[in-house]
Parts: sequence; C-alpha cells; structure tokens
Amino acid sequence: MYCKRLIDKYLSEWASRDIHKPLLLRGARQVGKSTAVKELSKKFENFVEINFEKQPNFKVLFKDDLDVRRIVPQISAIHGTSIKPGKTLLFLDEIQECPQAIMALRFFKEDMPELHVIAAGSLLEFALQELPAFGVGRIHSMFMYPMTFDEFLEANGQQLLIEARDQASIDNPLPEPLHDKLVEFLRTYMLVGGMPESVKTWVEHHDYVRCQEVQDDIVVTYEDDFPKYKKNADPVLLRQTLRSAAVQATKKFIYSKVGSGYKTVEVQKAVELLALAGILHPVTHTDANGLPLGSEEDKSYQKMLLLDTGLLLRLLNMSLGDISELTTQILTASAADLVNKGPMAEQVAGLEILHYMSPNIRHDLYYWVRHAKNSQAEVDYISSYLQVVVPVEVKADTQGGMKSLWSFMREKKLHYAIRCSMENFGKFNYVDNEDNAEVRHVRICPLYAIAKMEEIKQGIEK
Repeated sequence: MYCKRLIDKYLSEWASRDIHKPLLLRGARQVGKSTAVKELSKKFENFVEINFEKQPNFKVLFKDDLDVRRIVPQISAIHGTSIKPGKTLLFLDEIQECPQAIMALRFFKEDMPELHVIAAGSLLEFALQELPAFGVGRIHSMFMYPMTFDEFLEANGQQLLIEARDQASIDNPLPEPLHDKLVEFLRTYMLVGGMPESVKTWVEHHDYVRCQEVQDDIVVTYEDDFPKYKKNADPVLLRQTLRSAAVQATKKFIYSKVGSGYKTVEVQKAVELLALAGILHPVTHTDANGLPLGSEEDKSYQKMLLLDTGLLLRLLNMSLGDISELTTQILTASAADLVNKGPMAEQVAGLEILHYMSPNIRHDLYYWVRHAKNSQAEVDYISSYLQVVVPVEVKADTQGGMKSLWSFMREKKLHYAIRCSMENFGKFNYVDNEDNAEVRHVRICPLYAIAKMEEIKQGIEK
C-alpha cells in the first residue's frame, strides 16, 4: 500500500522538467523518503537503486575520480540494468555512507544533465557538514517530513471528507456532522502520528497498541543513531535532551532541566544536533516588527517541537512512566479541553504549518513572547501573508485566553490574526477599547484544516 504524499507533486514536477539538477531528498529517518522515490520510479522505463549501506561494494566506483561518465556505465554493468538519460531514474540511497558520491552529484548536472538522479540519506545532514561546498547551484534539495493530517486522512480512505472540508470557508462553515467527524479523526492522528509505518499499522489493524510498538521501535532506532552523529557527540546527553524536549514541548526550553552535570553549551550543542537530524524543530522568538521574521530572532528564547505527535507521546511515556491520563484525554475530552490542556494541539498546529510550506527550502518557525517579568504574554506562532505579519494563536474559544494576542496586535499595529482551534470555520471581530476602539479581525482555522490556512489568509491587508 502506498500512501500519497505532498512531496509526490514536487517530485513529479522535478522529473518532468527538461532541465533538472540532481536532487537531494532530505529529512529524518523513516519519514518515507525511499518509498516516495520508488513511487516516482514508476514514471520511468528503468529504475536503478544503489543503497550504500546495504551495498558498500559500490563505494569503490567513486574512489579514484568523480567522472560520472565512467561511473554510470560501471553502475549499470554491476546492477545489470541499462541506464539511459531521460528514461532511467538513478537513486543513490543512504548516500551519507559514501561522501565521495555526494561530491560527485554536482558533476551529473555538468556532464550528464539529462539523467535523473536522486540521492537521500537518513543522517545526510551530518555528512554534508563535513564536506566542503558540495555543489552550490548544481544540486537541488527537497525536505521531507512525517505525514500531514490530510495524508493521514487519504491513507484512511477519507478523500470525500477532505473534499467536503475544502469546500468550506470562514463564511461557509461545515455541517456539524462533518466537523465532528474531522475532530474525531484528528484525535486519532494525534495518537498514531504521521510516521508512515505507524499510519500503515493503523490502517491495517486499527490498534493503538500496535502503533505504539512501531513508535517505540522508531525511537530506539533514533537513539541507536546517536553515536553516528559526530565523533564527540555524547549519546547519553542526546538521549536526555530528547526526553527533556518531549517533557518541555511547546514551553520555553530550559537547558538546566535536561540534567545536572551538563553545561548549557553542551546541551545547546545536543539540541543543534537533534535539530540537524530532523528530530527536533525549534520555534524561535522574534520581535516581529516586520519581515523577514528571522531578522529579529532571539535564540535564547526557543520552544521545541518533536517531529511527530505519536513519537512525542511515546517519549513522554518513557520519561514520565505513565501517560494513560493524557491518552484518555485525547480520546475523550471535549474539543475545547483538547486544545487547552497539554501540548498536543500546539504541537499539531506547528508541525502542520511547517509541513505545508514549500519543501524546496528549509523553513524556520517563530513565536513571540514578551520578555518583561511582570507582563507575561505569548503568541504561539508568528506567520506572514504577502508583506504582513500574521499572529497565529492555538485556542479553544472566544472566551478568555486571548489577552496576549490583543496585546501583541496592539503593540505591532496589526489588524488580522488566525486562531487555530477545534472550532468550525468562522471569524469574529474584537473592538480594542485600549487602542482607540480599533477593530481586530480574527479568522478561525480549524486544527483539522491547516492545509487551508493560506487560503484563509487571503484578503488580509495592512
């Protein structure tokens, strides 16, 4: 069973271009990179896959020089498959095991521009850091993540539900039965997560325990990789940092909470390595006075998102010992309580926002927090639309809990915001009597519809 992925469209577009650079598919282990490439290969007459981890004998071909006009015929001869430019997809998997092959990628663009070449690797980012400039302008990267909520729905055969949701808007909300059905699927998605193997297990068995076993195996695999990150990486520190990031998820990350005996600079390095591996996604404070948001970032204020909600829950279970109460809450709490309690809703919102951005570049996530000790305020995410800063709050309803948002909008002279919640599509206005009765416009994007957020933003003005 192949589950359709967002990346499929981008891979197909790349494959159809007359002029195409070698493609580097990047992302954490087990997010589905190899599977997506194999699905793309069905569009080609021939498919040649080299896995440098399983087939180390191919490394010798890149040893003496990087002449791809010599290397490709030799790969063809060993593999026993004809490699024809324009008709063959050449896939170099686990390429981090052969740094010379990474260096060779740029020469495909120069010497065999018609050949379709894709490279991928689970720990690729660490290998790239060890290399000099490996092909600036000659290699194209795409970044891949776990499955989105829409991909989860698609895997569960809910295409009609997606279509019905996509017909709704802030002026035309969903009928309650459809809204309720989407909320229930989102509850399941929070527990199952978006790791392809876990989703496949759910589709086949509808058994949360089996999904948890898959998730536990993935966590163990990640931790087994820790010694491979860097020569001086401390696997114990990396493990403790990962568990602490789960416990502190969506809160300001406090380095001292990782464990005694480690210096702040050591924990910072561990966080950087986990982020490089794609396991953690930092959300960084920005003053958000304008764009780009990164021009006013402050990395001393960061929150951490785990790459997947299902893995977050398993790490919490490993750290806290028993999360049955949280699991029960996800399955049974009212929609409002599901958003207001625990980190899951904010985690889902941040990951969905990230996953629906273009995969052609690496993106950063931002939030805003007031630093003043006696005037605490925080906005969950800061996004943009065209040249306008757009705050995004993850909240349950219109009553209470919005003071930080109003304060931020007042301070930054903004008139539009997005609220992600378990509500139906909608909008409302807020008359800010503390700011000369200025009207603030809030558009409601259900947590199950973050795929439509850019559409919901349309019409926002300065």
